[in-house]
Amino acid sequence: MAPWTRTATERYGVVRWNFVGKGEKQLSLEVGDAVHIQEVCDGWYLGYLARNKAQQGVFPASFVHLKEVVIKRRGNEEVVMFAEMPLVKEVTTTLREWGSIWKQLFVVKKNKNLMSKNTLCRLMWELMEWRSQLLSGTLPTDEFKELKQKVTSKIDYGNKILELDQVVRDEDGNILDPERASVISLFRAHEEATAKINERIKEEQSNIQTDHSGISARIQSSPTHSFYVFVRNFVCRIGEDSDLFMSLYDPIKQSIISENYLVRWGSKGFPKEIDMLNNLKVVFTDLGNKDLSREKIYLICQIVRVGRMDLKETNNKKCTQGLRRPFGVAVMDISDIIKGKIECEEEKQFFIPFFPYVLFSFSITPPASLPFSSLRHPVTSVGGGLWVTMKALVGDIVQIRKEYPHLVDRSTVVARKLGFPEIIMPGDVRNDIYLTLQGGDFDKYNKTTQKNVEVIMWVCDEEGKNSICLGAGEKAVSEYRSVIYYQVKQPRWMETFKVRVIPLEEMHKIHLRFMFRHRSSQESKDKSEKNFAMAFVRLMKEDGTVLQDGLHDLVVFKGDSKRMEDVNSYLSLPSTRHHHGDSHKGTSLSRSSSNVSGSGGGLSVSSRDSFTISTLVCSTKLTQNVSLLGLLKWRTRPELLRKNLEKLKVIDGEEVVKFLQDTLDALFNIMMEHSQTDDYDILVFDALIHIIGLIADRKFQHFNTVLEAYIKQHFSATLAYKKLMSVLKRYLDVSSRGEQCEPIFRTLKALEYIFKFIVRSLTPTVSQFFFLSKNIYICLLYYCVSDVKSLTLCLLVKSLTMCVFASSECRDVLLPMMLRELSGALVSMADGPHDERRNSLELLNNILEVLSRDSVGETFQHIQDIVVSLLRVINQTVITMGREHALISRVVACMTAILSQMDDRHYATYIETFSGTTDLVDFLMESFLLFKDLIGKHVYPSDWMAMIMVQNRVFLRAINTYADTMNQKFLNNDDFEVQLWNNYFHLAVAFITQESLQLQHFSPTKRNKTLANHKICFIPGMVGPILEMTLIPEEELRRATIPIFFDMITCEHAHSGNFQKFEDEIILKLDHEVEGGGGDERYMQLLETIHRCSTLSALVKGLLIRLLDYRTVMSDDSRNNRMSCTVNLLNFYKDINREGMYIRYLYKLRDLHLDVENYTEAAYTLLLHSRLLKWSDEMCSPQFEFHGSQTQRQLKETLYDTIIDYFDKGKMWEEAITLCKELAEQYENEIFDYELLSKRLFYENIMKILRPKPDYFAVGFYGQGYPPFLRDKVFIHRGKEYERREDFQNQLMSQFPSAVRLNTTTIPGEDIRNSPLQYIQCFTVQPVLEIPPRLKNKPVPDQIINFYKSNYVQRFHYSRPVRKGPVDPNNEFVSMWIERTTFTTVYKLPGILRWFEATDLKHVSTTLSPLENAIETMESTNEKILTLINQYQADWSLPINPLSMLLNGIVDPAVMGGFAKYEKAFFTEEYTQQHQEDRDKLLRLKDLIAWQIPLLGAGISLHGKRVSDDLRPFHERMEECFKQLRKKVEKEYGVRELVRTENSRRGASLKSTRPRSMLRSIRQSIISISSLQGSECGTPTKLHADRYHTIYMILCVLTR
Repeated sequence: MAPWTRTATERYGVVRWNFVGKGEKQLSLEVGDAVHIQEVCDGWYLGYLARNKAQQGVFPASFVHLKEVVIKRRGNEEVVMFAEMPLVKEVTTTLREWGSIWKQLFVVKKNKNLMSKNTLCRLMWELMEWRSQLLSGTLPTDEFKELKQKVTSKIDYGNKILELDQVVRDEDGNILDPERASVISLFRAHEEATAKINERIKEEQSNIQTDHSGISARIQSSPTHSFYVFVRNFVCRIGEDSDLFMSLYDPIKQSIISENYLVRWGSKGFPKEIDMLNNLKVVFTDLGNKDLSREKIYLICQIVRVGRMDLKETNNKKCTQGLRRPFGVAVMDISDIIKGKIECEEEKQFFIPFFPYVLFSFSITPPASLPFSSLRHPVTSVGGGLWVTMKALVGDIVQIRKEYPHLVDRSTVVARKLGFPEIIMPGDVRNDIYLTLQGGDFDKYNKTTQKNVEVIMWVCDEEGKNSICLGAGEKAVSEYRSVIYYQVKQPRWMETFKVRVIPLEEMHKIHLRFMFRHRSSQESKDKSEKNFAMAFVRLMKEDGTVLQDGLHDLVVFKGDSKRMEDVNSYLSLPSTRHHHGDSHKGTSLSRSSSNVSGSGGGLSVSSRDSFTISTLVCSTKLTQNVSLLGLLKWRTRPELLRKNLEKLKVIDGEEVVKFLQDTLDALFNIMMEHSQTDDYDILVFDALIHIIGLIADRKFQHFNTVLEAYIKQHFSATLAYKKLMSVLKRYLDVSSRGEQCEPIFRTLKALEYIFKFIVRSLTPTVSQFFFLSKNIYICLLYYCVSDVKSLTLCLLVKSLTMCVFASSECRDVLLPMMLRELSGALVSMADGPHDERRNSLELLNNILEVLSRDSVGETFQHIQDIVVSLLRVINQTVITMGREHALISRVVACMTAILSQMDDRHYATYIETFSGTTDLVDFLMESFLLFKDLIGKHVYPSDWMAMIMVQNRVFLRAINTYADTMNQKFLNNDDFEVQLWNNYFHLAVAFITQESLQLQHFSPTKRNKTLANHKICFIPGMVGPILEMTLIPEEELRRATIPIFFDMITCEHAHSGNFQKFEDEIILKLDHEVEGGGGDERYMQLLETIHRCSTLSALVKGLLIRLLDYRTVMSDDSRNNRMSCTVNLLNFYKDINREGMYIRYLYKLRDLHLDVENYTEAAYTLLLHSRLLKWSDEMCSPQFEFHGSQTQRQLKETLYDTIIDYFDKGKMWEEAITLCKELAEQYENEIFDYELLSKRLFYENIMKILRPKPDYFAVGFYGQGYPPFLRDKVFIHRGKEYERREDFQNQLMSQFPSAVRLNTTTIPGEDIRNSPLQYIQCFTVQPVLEIPPRLKNKPVPDQIINFYKSNYVQRFHYSRPVRKGPVDPNNEFVSMWIERTTFTTVYKLPGILRWFEATDLKHVSTTLSPLENAIETMESTNEKILTLINQYQADWSLPINPLSMLLNGIVDPAVMGGFAKYEKAFFTEEYTQQHQEDRDKLLRLKDLIAWQIPLLGAGISLHGKRVSDDLRPFHERMEECFKQLRKKVEKEYGVRELVRTENSRRGASLKSTRPRSMLRSIRQSIISISSLQGSECGTPTKLHADRYHTIYMILCVLTR
């Protein structure tokens, strides 16, 4: 298998399929998971989940889609980032956030938001689809911008509904950077975003609950709409070709709304063009809100068959073919669909049934009375009809092609509205005339039946050119043939088609010609039929205007067929009959006329025939208004220019806005071509004001965008600013003098666009503009003071951001006057007129916005003027305004903007403006109270997080600056201001505790966004400073800052899968801070109450308890307490795996031991550090004094040398030997340094040097007066060499001078335990020997065994005599019982302390009978004799008195210290009879007495060698007594002798069932006794074989 290798480029991927991991090493994946890849091997990746680094493992490479990344380094850490455009990243992040919320909505099934899970799912699908389009990289620039706008709008809408923070953007849809944007621009961006989102929310809500008009708000909010229709099939058995004319129809007004969509259907049931099969799609566009407000809207399909006159005719050869005959109509009421009441799925099909035309009174247009309400939904019909798919779309054709490319593509037919859309954008050139054949009345003349009239129409000029479009999507044809109604006198066609007139210069030549012909069903007759009449109409009148919209009753002419086709024979004749006196008498004829005067063409008027048409002109170039036409073509009649300019004001507004671009072009052309005179300046200016006023009207408000587009894209009059500013100044001058100036009000209302025209026409080289603009502003300001202030403020608000105020020269003149006006306006802000107050704020906002730009030059003095004039005024305004005031947020934004633009010089200069200390204190108090109030209750919505954080940043800087001022002026005792400082501290607490900074209250999404990925950079660096703040003994501050720890934990856990760095740092810092005096028990309680992380709370609480105890005893005289607390701390650090802190306290404990020469304990302490190291060459960090060590081997060797030295000083040579052996192993087999092998191994010390056995004392601490680490606990203390219990107890009482000593050895009762005093209990305990396994069943020297009697011990006994039964005054042993308590310590002694706590206390676990007590006493006596013999044999300098007293007390009958009382008590007939069960124990006691004799003999022999001459008599008496005792014992209990026998040294067997104490004494005394008999100096010598045989014989006796 190939090795795992680190990936270079494959660093990040997205899971494409679910993967279930098997075992711990495989990582389970879910679709959509993001994974970081670390290593790769044979088609497998090693990595972790992006959302949880703790989940790490291997997974198949084929399950992951790799993403292109950019790798950056941040210190030692790699940061992997997507190589994607920011918008795609935002969409991806948003989808993940929404996905988690959607999952919660799905699981919880409770939705507090406005959004349901289905709605959220729909939004996510839309974002995913758009994200795919963005990633494709194939979108053109304009489509990309459009898609970007849709994506950002959808994200913002969803975030609002989901109660996430609002994202503010710039004009291009990019996220606005609060650090770079000015406060005012950020505030406005929030306002605009909120308004858009709220409007969108209303739209969505109204889609569920529609308003009174029945139109959804989303559809109604758009000025343009479209309706999509997909013809799936046409089912009708006609048997002939047919034409399907589909259109929108208003049944109330009985009028067609849209162009026809023509589908030519073949006789075989397929489209005639087979390529159109499954592609018969049309979109009806240009619909406006007025169209959607119609009471009813039908989708109709007029069906015209093309073929025979009558379907019943069978002989096709004789029948006339190609006749257009009415067949019927398919109708459906689509009102609810097109108005958005019904949401149609894209694949949902509707069936529209077929109705025969006979139902409609010889018309194929349905009346309003037909009941179609039942046809709104799909139905099943056995008859013919249409199957269609429909959908209402929002937007014009360009927009819907982008938004619905799967529905509307380039092949989709576009059917426009009959008429203009509600907004005509510049560049939308249209020149169409819609003509409808209304009806006619034709006499049958000499025929017996009515004629079958067919109307044929041409578009003709003098040369006969033509252009007719029968329906949308159809090619132009040269002639139009109407439907033929069979033998109908008054046919009513209602057929609409379009006449396209492209060459406008030939418009005056074009006319429409209509021919009327009778059609016969028989082909032979039909061929002989000729045109029996004709009519015509011109499209343009003599005055140049186009044909008026509406009905036209045309004159029907009769004559020769060829004459009727001759253009010259009828063009000079009138074409229409006038009604109610037509003024154009030359082109019209009265209804009663029967001939035409001067008709040289051979045509006559038919008085019995009539023909009516209607026209609708949709042209952006052809007008029906004479005055407007005269203005547009002013160069042809310049003498009428003044008159036409004046008449512009009375022209219908709809006609003006229809030709908005041409009209504006004409006005500015007039102005430019008369630049040398001012004859027309005022007239043109007034005309321009009139047009701007029209657009300001609500009726034409949609044309604001048209005007804006014209200014930006089409306006090109570069010198217009001179004329406009000249007239404007003239009006202002007249008005400022108090003279009547009627246009001034209209001018002020239109001033916004006037200035836009001025700025647009401005060239960079024009310097006069600044002078003129300065004068205009001066006039305006003067006018503001004298008259209509609100209008003028409105003007200033809208125009200030122009380049006028961007000039420093203009600001020098204008700003002082503006500040005077604004100061007064702000004072009355709370109760002044709303519009005026709003305009004042907008003016100030604009001033601050301009001054925040880098391109406007030096602004220091201007900002200083604003600060001096307005800062305190605006502060007081905010204080007096209620929080519910409509303008409060704007005022606060102004105040924040002023503070944000102030630098240190501004602050310093402003502080110096205060005349006295009192005034300055008042200002600071006002500021602090204001800041606290605004921080506690934000004036902005809670989702304006960016604005709130900017405000916090500005306030914090101001607070710090004011704090410096307070330190300088109000900190000294003489100038100290208590209330000011009190307010400052309350403000500081309020700032920290404000809701917007409490991350624990944030939603997960919001918390993740805060500081984004940068928060991890502050861990662990900020842990220490925040900890210092939390340790300040101010409870409110602690409550505010402790929760920050939880956020740090969450942040690091999300980043790394754990919070190790935070934990390490807080432990380290807490240790230093508490040791330095910080922290208390109340802090521990608050931490436990506030902090939500139970793991950390428990950790910190445990550490705090130990640290507080440690701090308490550090100043105490009790070194033992300091050692105990130090051990508690290092054990705690060991348990939580904090090696550095653990080692730190190991060395503190080592130093405490060395101060009192506890070398053994110091060695054990350092040994704990050495166990953390390995015999390796790995580098290790320097630890404390071992700075010279480079590797772990070197450091461990250095530690071992020190530890061995400590063990040597403490006479713990056994431990030193163990370490020496380990070092020797390294020297011999690892580093091969044989010179170091020469170190001594301490064996000789063990055998030669006497080591006194220390005593052990049990110490109990009772009462509530002790600290927790001592209270109600018992400790076993290891005494020093030759230390008596009395001395140890006195030293203990000196450490606790107020303690009361308990003289009892039993555990005290509850009264003492609960007492507030201190009680100490101290008594001696005996260690319980635990022979190491390696020494068992082996002949071990006594020096070695004695070591284990008082070392490596963990269990201790305390025996207490108890009297039971009657007491014999002559022999107390008869009734003396023993109660024994066993203590078990937590660690063996010796260790890192001279004492350890006894955790396992078994009271009265053992009770010894008097006989058992006697046996144990004899065993102890024999062992004591043996021990003393060994000691004196090893050290001849020891005083002889202890040995003399021991031996004399046993052998001298006068002392009675021996076993004589045991014989009296237990070796009687009475005792034997009463205690039959003790027979074995009696034998055991006798055996011990017998074995005491040889031991006494050896001791007396040694005593004889050591005794001085003065004590020789005492020795001789003792020998005499021993002889008598030996004689008596050997007689009663047998002889025990040590006989020398030749045998192997290793031949003794140690198996025995004899008394273990005696056996142990013999085992341990093998070498000692032999040495005693064969050596004079006391040094152990080699045993002879006969001595071993003797010992072997003794052991055999004992093992029987």
